[in-house]
Amino acid sequence: MKIALFSDIHANLPALEAFFADIEQRKPDAIYCLGDLVGYNIWPNEVINEVRKRGIPTIAGNYDFGIGRTSDDCGCAYKSDDEKANGAVSISFTNSLVNDDERKYLRTLPAHIKLEFQLNNDKLNLLLVHGSPRKINEYLFEDRDEKSMLRIMQQADADIMCFGHTHKPYHRAMNSGNEGSDHFRHAINIGSVGKPKDGDPRGGYVLLTIDENSSVTDKDSVRAEFVRFEYDVEKAAKAVEDSPLPNAYAESLRKGV
Repeated sequence: MKIALFSDIHANLPALEAFFADIEQRKPDAIYCLGDLVGYNIWPNEVINEVRKRGIPTIAGNYDFGIGRTSDDCGCAYKSDDEKANGAVSISFTNSLVNDDERKYLRTLPAHIKLEFQLNNDKLNLLLVHGSPRKINEYLFEDRDEKSMLRIMQQADADIMCFGHTHKPYHRAMNSGNEGSDHFRHAINIGSVGKPKDGDPRGGYVLLTIDENSSVTDKDSVRAEFVRFEYDVEKAAKAVEDSPLPNAYAESLRKGV
């Protein structure tokens, strides 16, 4: 089974349209969205409705959670006063754009999606979250201590955990088994469709392959392909510059930071 996972569109309609065009060529068996449809650009309603009309199972990101409740807090960890000030403009502007029906949709999004596979008499649990199983806006970066990451996954009973929020893709396979008894767990950050932060301005998503031979005892039997695709970055950046949003968001799109 080939599963497409995408996240963190952040109201970037040109990026989302390019993602759908790319995914049509690859024909996955299932598609899931890991949240943050809105914020930082001018098309929150359009992005919501493109996802809705395709019937794609979607979980709430921290920005979706805030906008769904007309909150002035997106749960974002801004580091500087400038970032906080820009963030305040973004959430206020997004709240002014989002329609009632789209806001109701955001309010109903689940926090997690869990899929249980039965393969060769083995159980394989796939958990989809936005930030972490513990908190919608917890950042799980690639340099997270392995013991900490494994503890989070074990507590959530997740053999494969896919998430977004940091906008920086990676795949870590870690052995939580005892000596002579392997149990590999996979932590996969799927990156961002509409606001990458890994220095590559192209949109990104993951194709996760689980087949009849996938097992927790075989590290290489779960495969994650990181896909990057071109989109009209300048159109998205210009939309920011022509709106009340801070121009810093346009530059971050151009640079992928």
